[in-house]
Amino acid sequence: MTDAKPYRCGYVAIVGEPNVGKSTLLNAVLNEKLSIVTRKPQTTRQRVLGIYSTDAAQMIFLDTPGLISPKYRLHEEMLRHADAALADADVVVVLTDALRGASLAPEVEQRLASIGTAKPLLLVINKADAVYKPTLLPMMDAFIKRGTFREVIPISALKKVNVDDLLRSVEAMLPEHPPLYPTDIISEQPERFFAAEFIREKIFQQFREEIPYSTAVDIRDYREEEGKKILINADIVVERESQKGILIGSGGAHLKRVGTDARRDIERFIERPVFLELHVKVREHWRDDDHALKALGYRAE
Repeated sequence: MTDAKPYRCGYVAIVGEPNVGKSTLLNAVLNEKLSIVTRKPQTTRQRVLGIYSTDAAQMIFLDTPGLISPKYRLHEEMLRHADAALADADVVVVLTDALRGASLAPEVEQRLASIGTAKPLLLVINKADAVYKPTLLPMMDAFIKRGTFREVIPISALKKVNVDDLLRSVEAMLPEHPPLYPTDIISEQPERFFAAEFIREKIFQQFREEIPYSTAVDIRDYREEEGKKILINADIVVERESQKGILIGSGGAHLKRVGTDARRDIERFIERPVFLELHVKVREHWRDDDHALKALGYRAE
């Protein structure tokens, strides 16, 4: 009779430039839409915790904002969320895009230099299916020769190609430890957090240029009553009156579409019927206002 394999558990930070597929990877691992995904960069503003549990391991993934040069106080707080995830992590997954070649952004390199060899680093080349295969091996070899990464793994998060290989590698790098969370949950964050994220996702998907980046969502009321719909009252915060007009649209058409699409996703996620009420409010320069950032939940503690 052989001894059972020790259980492994730990935090896994997913870091990288904006738009390389960090949120898509987390959703692929969990087989659930936990992180919002759009084609626009800087969609993720706070770290999103996703819990993947098996009989042998519990991997607590931290999806982080893309590493950028900050332009607003909001960006500085986004980077603090990423840095907090790196500090908590037992394993760091550095995600890059195969279309960007064998180089990493200066902001990513800066974080890797600060980590050094203190934690296992795993380089994941996403969208590997989007490049000519003979170019992929030299790209992988260039990253391997750096000597920074324990492993280099090509994947397609969108098509879930090689994601299982990535999970096996992450599991092997985790410390021996019993699970930190119940094994039947996928996140510790409250439903109201995800409700705000789904609303914000629809704004990113339906509006162009500066509107999505100037917008935040504040859940004013989230009320559950037995046998009734969940009542969600949310403020969409913008920086200018002109943005408010665009978001509402003629006769409220734009806001109604955001609400309808967001409600569907919220109902699918919480598996309960929802009554969603949206209002648009102007708060000038909220992205550079510490009080506003704290009130909206963006201040990293």
